Amino acid sequence: MMRIGLVGAALLVLSACVGGPRAPAGFEPRIANPSAIISAEIAFARLAQEKGQWTAFRETAAKDAVMFDPEPNLAQAWLKGRADPPAAVKWQAHKAFMSCDGKTGATTGAWQRPNGTFGYFTTIWQFIQKNERGDGEWKWVVDHGDALSTPRVPKEMIETKVASCKGRAPALLTAPAEGAQMKSGFSRDQSLSYTWVVQPDGSRTVEVKLWNGQMSETVILDQVAASK
Repeated sequence: MMRIGLVGAALLVLSACVGGPRAPAGFEPRIANPSAIISAEIAFARLAQEKGQWTAFRETAAKDAVMFDPEPNLAQAWLKGRADPPAAVKWQAHKAFMSCDGKTGATTGAWQRPNGTFGYFTTIWQFIQKNERGDGEWKWVVDHGDALSTPRVPKEMIETKVASCKGRAPALLTAPAEGAQMKSGFSRDQSLSYTWVVQPDGSRTVEVKLWNGQMSETVILDQVAASK
């Protein structure tokens, strides 16, 4: 089940990452600023209220974005021609994580439907650069969530964390169990990584890791049970 609305005012926290690993050839570094993906999430949620739920998803998704139903689907194909519901779900980001290079991030938080049900979401964001000047926009590449029996309660401020710029995180991969579908993604400096795994019964796991200078630590771990 996907989160599907509007974020209230958020305190935007600027976090700079100085020094760190050498960027790949032709790579334009950015200052890691978690407020950028918080702003993208707020704009996404507002768009859902103003123009319609699935319209907002279509307009903010990357070309190869994935969402779950519960099987993984290419979002643009799944959303094509899908009518917006009468009322969009509302959502609010509670935490934001960003790679050292400032081009990949993750947000997680809570959603509420008009019928009174609620749950959580996690979204992976990627900065899509359009030209050599570094202009571009944030697009989501993975979106998922699930219902909860107890709503997530936000803290007074949105929590933010930026990956360490010390050393270089390894790009470790583990093969999934037979029959499972899996995909891993990395920021270009490898300081933020994400993996989703969907089992044959439809259950799935979404994990986000952030490099702390010595190891990659899990900062988001979502586990969705199989549909009954």
